[in-house]
Amino acid sequence: MSREDKIRQFDPNGVGLKNGHFIGLPFTEEEAQIVLLSVPWDVTVSYSDGTSRGPENILQASTQLDLYDPEAPDAWKMGLYLRPPDTEWQHRNDLLRSKAKEYLAFLEGGGDLHKETEWQVLPHEITRHCTELVAWVQTETAALLEAGKCIGIVGGEHSVPLGFLRALSEVHDSFGILQIDAHMDLREAYEGFRYSHASIFYNALQIKAVSRLVQVGIRDYCQEEKELADGSGGRVVVHYDHDLRTQLFQGRTYDEICRQIVDPLPEKVYVSFDIDGLAPELCPNTGTPVPGGLQFQEAMHLLKVLVDSGRQIIGFDLCEVAGIGHEWDGNVGARVLYRLANLMGKSNGLAG
Repeated sequence: MSREDKIRQFDPNGVGLKNGHFIGLPFTEEEAQIVLLSVPWDVTVSYSDGTSRGPENILQASTQLDLYDPEAPDAWKMGLYLRPPDTEWQHRNDLLRSKAKEYLAFLEGGGDLHKETEWQVLPHEITRHCTELVAWVQTETAALLEAGKCIGIVGGEHSVPLGFLRALSEVHDSFGILQIDAHMDLREAYEGFRYSHASIFYNALQIKAVSRLVQVGIRDYCQEEKELADGSGGRVVVHYDHDLRTQLFQGRTYDEICRQIVDPLPEKVYVSFDIDGLAPELCPNTGTPVPGGLQFQEAMHLLKVLVDSGRQIIGFDLCEVAGIGHEWDGNVGARVLYRLANLMGKSNGLAG
């Protein structure tokens, strides 16, 4: 059956089918114009783990979504496909995460690495596996780009999209990043891990094609990160959560604020959406929840303003959604993922 036949026969008003596909859609990866790559990894998280199974949770919860999206009513016809998590990477993650938890407990207990040499080796071991993961993500996404797919990464911890950013830099000479997040993630080799979830944008800034990083919702950060942003010469633009709220309290409209946020971004934009950028009641079991943050519709309006400005979303990630057993987190994550995919499709002329 062809993709066109599937569109004709599929009932978008019917019951959500539990067919193993995102929102019960009928498309294969080959037929889909947007492919969502699951990356089951949460080895370096410094608080609560479990987000490696976030993609599974999102998939299970997605059958509760209705397909009509007012921003792109027929977007489902583009074809969306969420690739199941790779079992080999999930297995590696589970083995390494148990070691990392012991190591982090040692550090948090005031352990001295100079005296306990057994713990000196583990960060190097984990970095080796992280390096291989980055390379795997880059290879997989490069192949999908070559096949003409639009791509979203579904994590897992926030370190996982680095390989995709590198793949995009081989296709696009220059692009910006819009980051929705509670954290700056600008630490260098945090807790001894070069590819830490807290270091993703430090690492991303090493990519020359990344011309600007605009961070939104930031409310938990260290002095080192702030100094890096302040000293970036405008390459990093930060919209702290308390500043956004102060502007709203003083009577500025949120739409005006969104336009200000989008203004410095170039024509091509990658969207990085850490679910903890939202208010914690929307993601209570994420890895590192923080009070404050964006409400759901505030985040969605920002993305709408981005696309309505004529900018092109060249890729995105959604990370840090809690794993199996946390249905509400999966429900919210699935809705964010669907809107991200639809708006990417709209910005690329695939959906009206």
